[in-house]
Amino acid sequence: MKQRLLPLLLGLLAGMMICASLPPWGWWPLAIAGIALWAALLSNQAGLQRYLLSWMVGLGWFAPSVLWMWKLSPAGYLGGLLLGWTTMVGLVGLSVPANRWRLLMLPASVVVFEWFHCHAPFGGVPLSLLSMSQGRGPLLPIARLGGGLLVSAAVASLGCALYVAVAERRWKEPVAVLLGCAVLVGAGVASLSLVHPIDGADKTMRIAAVQGGGKQGTLFDSEQVPEVFNAHLRATQTIKEPVDLVIWPENAINVAGPFSDDAWKDQIAAEAARLNAPILAGVVEDDPNDPNQFLNYSVVIAPNGELGDRFDKERRVPFGEYVPLRWLFEPLGGSSLPPRDAAPGAGPSMVETPAGPIAVAISWEIFFARRIREGVRLGGEVVVNPTNGSSYWLTQVQTQQLATSAFRAVESGRWLVQTSPTGFSAVFDDTGKILQRSNISEPRVLIANVPRMTGTTPAQALGDVPALFLAGIAIAFAGSHRIRSRSKKPAT
Repeated sequence: MKQRLLPLLLGLLAGMMICASLPPWGWWPLAIAGIALWAALLSNQAGLQRYLLSWMVGLGWFAPSVLWMWKLSPAGYLGGLLLGWTTMVGLVGLSVPANRWRLLMLPASVVVFEWFHCHAPFGGVPLSLLSMSQGRGPLLPIARLGGGLLVSAAVASLGCALYVAVAERRWKEPVAVLLGCAVLVGAGVASLSLVHPIDGADKTMRIAAVQGGGKQGTLFDSEQVPEVFNAHLRATQTIKEPVDLVIWPENAINVAGPFSDDAWKDQIAAEAARLNAPILAGVVEDDPNDPNQFLNYSVVIAPNGELGDRFDKERRVPFGEYVPLRWLFEPLGGSSLPPRDAAPGAGPSMVETPAGPIAVAISWEIFFARRIREGVRLGGEVVVNPTNGSSYWLTQVQTQQLATSAFRAVESGRWLVQTSPTGFSAVFDDTGKILQRSNISEPRVLIANVPRMTGTTPAQALGDVPALFLAGIAIAFAGSHRIRSRSKKPAT
């Protein structure tokens, strides 16, 4: 019994090590150590045992790191954990052979898992990704070459290399992997030369990101809506210096009728006129075409009071902003589910402002690299992420979002400004470094001169292709070796 239980407990430990490498903890070397332990446990195990061991890895990896979901939906947390993430990680272990070829297959299978994780179910739930461990780690520059997937591949490869070095006392392969990762980091740093400030006099955009502050746990559909609006209005009134653009977070404004006819629009326009700068504000209003839906968008309010360009949030939070298969889940979730769905937006994720074109990702959309690539390809010179983390329990989502924003800045070669009603708000440069950051609940205005950048990066141009290509080669190579090995076995 102990011989069967101990490997499962070690699998749980391996997952917990990966979890501890993620925000908010951020002990990034533990991601490599966790993968090394996982690789060791898979050695010479039958298929069912590899699945169970890896299921336990998934439990340790995701149970603590997505705990915030419990307050949102206990049923959703348990279902997503026990039937979703753990099952997918179990299948990763099942796909990996028990022999030495697992050291090639495990990084490739992790890449495939995280790619799937970013696309399904419900359009993807890309939380607690292995790459997030490197939001402040040394492998972050690799993201400029192949995004988060390539970083995850590097972390998993280093983990397997660590296993070989420690368990097998072999150094040739680990040194080769270490040098390969170092070359990728160097190439990522060097590729920054592919992006550069725009030509002309207005090479920077002076942005003021407004955080109204207030109690964590505020809901945008609660009686505290006027309080949220007034908090952001008061914070904006503290701006006394010239700026080119002011950004209000997602859900800072919640109105029943059309925002264009609301008195709050006039108050914001008065501030825009005082500053002689447009304000990009996050608005929620009822959908005039469907009483069962609401709209969630960011819109430019000009100093003359006119509404300018607008972007409607396209990528919605499943079970947070809409209920997929509502007929199935509503009887189970009951009042814990949102009563109305956010209407999905359509259109380019880029907004034209008098200060310059900006790529916009509203809140949850920042977790999807493809949303940022779209906005930058359309001409976005700066990336902004108006978000709302105030309704989340704990700070797991907010800290993972900071790590993700660092990746989006590196991948796109653009500075990124994130603003939230109650935190965290932050300014990132194009290396992913946080230059300014607010604390939770404090009223704060972050003001920064943000370079307007053009040009592209390999990750911006190619997306997930480099990582998937390398994973495909590894899977094909290991698979062909397995076929050859079977063909050489004598017939019985």
